[in-house]
Amino acid sequence: MKKLLALTLSITAVGLLVFEGRSPIAQDTGAQKYSLQVPDGLRFDEFRGYEDWQVISVSQVDDLLKVVVGDRAMIDAYRAGAPANGRAFPDGARMAKIMWKSVQNPDSPTPAQVAGPLQFIDFMVKDSRRFAATAGWGYAQFNYDATSGSFQPDGRGSDCGAACHKLVEAKDSVFTAYGRR
Repeated sequence: MKKLLALTLSITAVGLLVFEGRSPIAQDTGAQKYSLQVPDGLRFDEFRGYEDWQVISVSQVDDLLKVVVGDRAMIDAYRAGAPANGRAFPDGARMAKIMWKSVQNPDSPTPAQVAGPLQFIDFMVKDSRRFAATAGWGYAQFNYDATSGSFQPDGRGSDCGAACHKLVEAKDSVFTAYGRR
């Protein structure tokens, strides 16, 4: 009876950890990742909750699958027609691009590429005053190391995406269109 009770308590404890989003086996990177920042100060914790943001669109470049998500301000601006209507995204709008290595789904009866190991997370935040030199946008990339289960900030700083995004200056420096639903 004592063994059954101990086993039941152990299973319950593991179940609660998994239900809370924590694994007793995997390293918890939550606290670690939210303490990171790129060299000039754009912080990972400025994007807290990105895991639950709404999908803007998806893309594939070479061997990376990407999903672009946005916070409520970003989604509302897209739904109001930005940037196609010529209006800029509002200050405070944030988006994230989560990138995984593309792998073949071993269970699919047809060739299907799916998200494999996490590679990077890129962030963008609109703040016209803070990032006036980069068309009002701050950028950050955090590289994921699967071996340690942790993120590291890319060393280029919050202007790392400005040069590429200049190509779409007429679209408020945003490449990604809101996918039709």
